[in-house]
Amino acid sequence: MSIHALMNNLSAWILPFMLIAILTVAMIKKVPVYEAFTDGAKDGFKVAINIIPYLVAILVCISMLRASGAIDACGNILSGVLNKFSIPVDVLPLMIVRSLSGSAALGIFSDIANNFGPDSYATKLAAIIVGSSETTFYVLAVYFGSVGISKVRYALLVGVLADIIGILAAIAVAHQFFL
Repeated sequence: MSIHALMNNLSAWILPFMLIAILTVAMIKKVPVYEAFTDGAKDGFKVAINIIPYLVAILVCISMLRASGAIDACGNILSGVLNKFSIPVDVLPLMIVRSLSGSAALGIFSDIANNFGPDSYATKLAAIIVGSSETTFYVLAVYFGSVGISKVRYALLVGVLADIIGILAAIAVAHQFFL
């Protein structure tokens, strides 16, 4: 049996095994499983209600940036610098949006992959950027908003700095391996 077949079989059985193990331990410890599940669902619903304003704010900001043409304008302004470092201009929107929204970043990544093909330098660079950066503003909105933290100054600074370093490292890795 090949490693690929083994991993497929393992992945097919791991989730059912975990569910059975959790239910078995709960029965041994006499935990009221259904009541605990519904209490958790109630708490999850409360958290979802609390973070809706933060999510709406992020989505509106992303829509405004895309609709206003600000991202395209940045690409036009920075095209000389980007070309000097062999960074395709089409990857710039991904660099801007990645910190704001994972779904928007994946949409931009899909466009890059569809336009340039899976083996192009732009697609490889974009894939490395997606893997080496985080949706900082989304994380701050969801996690800090769910527990009521409103002062995110240092967390925001560190998160954005980490995103910048991740993007720069992605560019360096892509240059090293794909140019």
